[in-house]
Amino acid sequence: MTVLELKHKRILVTGGSGFLGRQVVNQLCEFGAQREKISVPRSRDCDLRVWENSQQAVEQQDIIIHLAAHVGGIGLNREKPAELFYDNLIMGTHLIHAAHLAGVEKFVFVGTICAYPKFTPVPFKEDDLWNGYPEETNAPYGIAKKALLVQLQAYRQQYAFNGIYLLPVNLYGPEDNFDPKSSHVIPALIRKVHEAQVKGEKQIPVWGDGSPTREFLYSVDAARGIVMGAQLYDDDAPVNLGTGSEISIRDLIHLICELMEFDGEIIWQTDQPNGQPRRCLDTERAYKTFGFTAQVSFQEGLKHTIEWYRQNAT
Repeated sequence: MTVLELKHKRILVTGGSGFLGRQVVNQLCEFGAQREKISVPRSRDCDLRVWENSQQAVEQQDIIIHLAAHVGGIGLNREKPAELFYDNLIMGTHLIHAAHLAGVEKFVFVGTICAYPKFTPVPFKEDDLWNGYPEETNAPYGIAKKALLVQLQAYRQQYAFNGIYLLPVNLYGPEDNFDPKSSHVIPALIRKVHEAQVKGEKQIPVWGDGSPTREFLYSVDAARGIVMGAQLYDDDAPVNLGTGSEISIRDLIHLICELMEFDGEIIWQTDQPNGQPRRCLDTERAYKTFGFTAQVSFQEGLKHTIEWYRQNAT
């Protein structure tokens, strides 16, 4: 197995100032990259939906790790499906094409498990990615990201462009997005419980009926998997990054309440959508091809996340 040494590489990390991006930058340095050679463009200064900005961003870079995305929970997916489709598709298309033209050595694309069909056999295997339509509420986002897998594969076939596609499961951890308008389930639930405790309330509302299952990957583990893939993986097949275990939303909220010592009542809002029925990944390919396994237990990761939020909640 050939190892891509990072020490002298110029590396562009789009979305590098975000929740996952900061961890990826840290892991790049842990694996030997020089921080001064890592570029982190900010969206306010470098809108990657503009072709010229993508061209400029990839100039003289050796490795691109594309994390930047317009993303959120079920609420945002229902409110802005067109924006989520266009923004994610056009950013990725521009960046991949610009990187090819610039002769970039390695392109790492971080996709989404929202790309999987709504009814995918559990655990999700990468070979099932095209066997159906995604869950409706996040289909525009998921399909936009999945189309970019096709672009990478086509560019590898025609231009020998070295692009890989990684599919991390639902992420969580310190510094996550806790904005109730766009947050995913773990930060949303932690915030709800915290605010109920601050206000002395004895009930919290939760969307759906609690039956869907989800798999969660701690952000530091995800970042380590992304960097390992950058160094060690050189194929066109997509690769799942996860833990291989799932938990129901009902059990999740009870665990969060237990860790936060909240003994109030859960009010299930069954008129709100559940999202995809089950999500749990087959993680064998990541282990076999570049040796990745998650290291942080779910309870440990949740404790770190809760602790960070309580220290930083305003």
